[in-house]
Amino acid sequence: MLYQMHEFNRAWMAPMTYWADACAKIFGGSNTWLGKLPGADQFAAACELMYRIGKDYEKPEFGIHSIEFDGVEHPVIEREMVHKPFCRLLRFKRYTDDAGNLTEMRGQPPVLVVAPLSGHHSTLLRDTVRTMLRDHKVYITDWTDARMIPVSEGEFTLDDYIAYIQEFIRFIGADNLHVVSVCQPTVPVLAAVSLMASRGEQTPRSMVMMGGPIDPRESPTQVNELATHKPLSWFSENLIHEVPHNYPGRGRRVYPGFLQHTGFMAMNPERHAQSHMKFYQDVLNGDLDDAQSHRKFYDDYNAVLDMPAAYYLDTIQTVFQDHLLPRGLWDVAGERVDPAAITGTALMTIEGELDDISGQGQTRAAHELCTGIAEADHLHSTIEGAGHYGIFSGRRWRGQVYPQLRDFIAKYAD
Repeated sequence: MLYQMHEFNRAWMAPMTYWADACAKIFGGSNTWLGKLPGADQFAAACELMYRIGKDYEKPEFGIHSIEFDGVEHPVIEREMVHKPFCRLLRFKRYTDDAGNLTEMRGQPPVLVVAPLSGHHSTLLRDTVRTMLRDHKVYITDWTDARMIPVSEGEFTLDDYIAYIQEFIRFIGADNLHVVSVCQPTVPVLAAVSLMASRGEQTPRSMVMMGGPIDPRESPTQVNELATHKPLSWFSENLIHEVPHNYPGRGRRVYPGFLQHTGFMAMNPERHAQSHMKFYQDVLNGDLDDAQSHRKFYDDYNAVLDMPAAYYLDTIQTVFQDHLLPRGLWDVAGERVDPAAITGTALMTIEGELDDISGQGQTRAAHELCTGIAEADHLHSTIEGAGHYGIFSGRRWRGQVYPQLRDFIAKYAD
């Protein structure tokens, strides 16, 4: 019922939102007589703020059409390589432009970036992908909004997530592949590679795990506390809802994106309020660059997706309540997850000093589990002054994190 009420409110607010957008353009334009009225600039700025708070945020585009390489801009083409009901495997192919003839750039190691399925779209990793494209062939998991998936496609569980990762690794080819997992997928990625190693399959050359809950008992955060202070039945009864009839996934049980977004905002309400007020002042004062930075950030941050209920509940129980991975008690489809079975894959972990989602030590715990990896093939880095998003996006990512990650991958590449 809550989901239906949300949809009703969204539809009811739509005319006001469109009105605010129109007023922002009319009163903010210098070429209209309305824009010259006293107080027009304040009214336009307030209307744009109202519009951005009330509007729907659809899934953004990656929008990566070119990269700079050796001082030259090279075209980039986004291609879908594998299509699964709950995820697409995308490849960003780089080309050289030789007299108008596009030729694919070759000779650099392939990297699979495993994006989180935790509320945001994979486009939140746009900066990660764009930066890595300078030195790598980049693939990324693009998870599908569960409200857009018909019920006829069946359930999607944490075990299915792991199976998807294994399929993508095999598709790309593990013999020279490097896997980078950001936040939530560090756990299923470690499970996927562990199971492959236990079966005697080829595993990736390296794994880079960034800000993820390998062992959430270490330095528990507000996110961890919420997951452990309520029984699983509470999550099932209060956070799981059916998709309304106006979506292809009508009737599917999901953890709605709007609830996850509310949780995101509630973690730092003052910071978000200050950001919106600063946006108002930037628009009012004509600080176009700062205002555009705000728009770009919140276009991604406010665009959320629904998660399949089974997957969400599996994650809560397996990762945050029972801690099955660090305790060595996790079985996936009848097979025990044993990170110690991994021997031919180097491991790097990255944490942010100020991460308020995955606390310090949670990702680093992977090293204690992967005892089969030679000591020389372990590396950990804590990024001073970085929060959760800073380790994969923004200035610290590009200036501090990426050079270390790039050099680590290069060490184990052909």
